[in-house]
Formats: sequence, structure tokens, C-alpha cells
Amino acid sequence: MLKQNELIAKVKQLVELDEQISACMMYGSFTKGEGDQYSDIEFYVFLKDDTVSAFDSAKWLYEVAPYSLLYQNEYGTEVVIFENLIRGEFHFLSEREMNIIPSFKETGFFPDTKSMFIYDETGQLEQYLSGLGGSGPKKLTEENVNFLLNNFSNLWLMGINVLKRGEYARSLELLSQFQKNILQLIRIVEENADNWLNMTKNLEKEISPESYEKFRRTTARLEKSELHEAYKNSLLFIIELYKHLERRYQLTVSHDFFEKLLYYMNE
Repeated sequence: MLKQNELIAKVKQLVELDEQISACMMYGSFTKGEGDQYSDIEFYVFLKDDTVSAFDSAKWLYEVAPYSLLYQNEYGTEVVIFENLIRGEFHFLSEREMNIIPSFKETGFFPDTKSMFIYDETGQLEQYLSGLGGSGPKKLTEENVNFLLNNFSNLWLMGINVLKRGEYARSLELLSQFQKNILQLIRIVEENADNWLNMTKNLEKEISPESYEKFRRTTARLEKSELHEAYKNSLLFIIELYKHLERRYQLTVSHDFFEKLLYYMNE
């Protein structure tokens, strides 16, 4: 048995026994049939409203398993690294905050909502989860395409300017930002947007080998020549993607504009 499955079973046991907890759901790889020995475990734990202030999350997580690190990240999530080096993310919320669940629909595709269910004594959780089923949010839209092309153009021009100035670290940072736009545009062209927000997840399996190779050419180390090549390849790839996109969408930025950027790069 995977170490993660042992931890998941322990969480299920604890929430069923703990009178402070009214419901619990899991999300992430193990609810999508993708969990493996390298995956995290991720949960929402809903506390009875009158127990929130007294609940000791650090003590409770130690009952799941001894850990080496526990802290609250910038999103307010309890991040734990257990002694076996399995990562966990736990959101401890009040029962009245369970109505946050419908908002998850906008974050992606949930193929098996039943696998997300861990425990519920309120009767609300299962109802909320059922609403997450069906197709994911529409991402193959004209609005998204135009935003991504515009945002790429802005970040690329900013990046090439600082690269020309000699700010290589900053140009690398900007490269990593507009690479996300490239990945989402690939997913739109190939009509595979299930991992829209986490666009690198399963990338090796979810986009074509040809697109993967072209994306690989947009990566670079912190060296001037590599950065210049990555910026050039990024723009050439966008011009190629543009040709596919203009057949299906009304685009607000012109092909000539990208050619102008290419000319500017070589000045």
C-alpha cells in the first residue's frame, strides 16, 4: 500500500471519531485516479462552528502521523511534511464555510466527486460535491485566447527589453511568467484544458510531443545566449499557434504585430 493511502485512511478514521469535525472532503490527484508514490494528500476539514477557536490543528495533524514541518502558507493553508516526506495540504474551515465548495467548479474538472467524499454528519457535503460533477468550466473561449495573446505580448516585450539592458535574472523571471500563457494557448489549440490553472500538470502526457518539444525550446538557464534563444523560440511558437487560433477565434492582436516584435528583437 502506498504511504499516502495509509495517511488517507488515518485521516478518515480521525474525522469520523472527532466530535469537533462535521465533514471532510479530499481533493487532488487521489480523487482523479492519478495518485502515485510522489503525490500529495489534500483535504478540506470542516469544523463545527462552536469548536473552531479551540481546535488545535497542529496536535490533530500529529495524530495523523508525526511530521517534520508544519506551517501556514500565503493562502492560509496548513502545509505539513510528514516524517516519511509525504506532503499534505489541509484547509481547516468552519462548517458554515462549506458553501465555498461550489466555487471549486471554476478551478477545473472533477471526474469523480464520490471519491472526494470522506465524512459528513451534516448531509450538506455530498450535496455540494454532486454540484461539481459534469464538464469543467469553459476555457476554450475567445476572451481567454485574446487575454493570453495580449498578456504574452506585454510580458515578452518587457522581458526582451530587460534582456537587452543586461538584466538577465529579471528576463528569466519574465520568461517563466509568459511560459504559462504559452502552455494555456497550447491547451486551447489542442482542446485539452482540464488542467487549466495547473497548466504544467501531466504536461508530458496531455499535449502532443511536437508541442512539448517546441515548449522545451522556450526554456533557458541564466545565460544571455540561452535567454535570447528562448525568447526567440517563444515568439516563433506564438506566431505558429496564432495561425491555428485565427481560424477559430476573432483575435484582437494582429499577426503583423508579432512580426514587428520579432524584428525588434533582432535590432
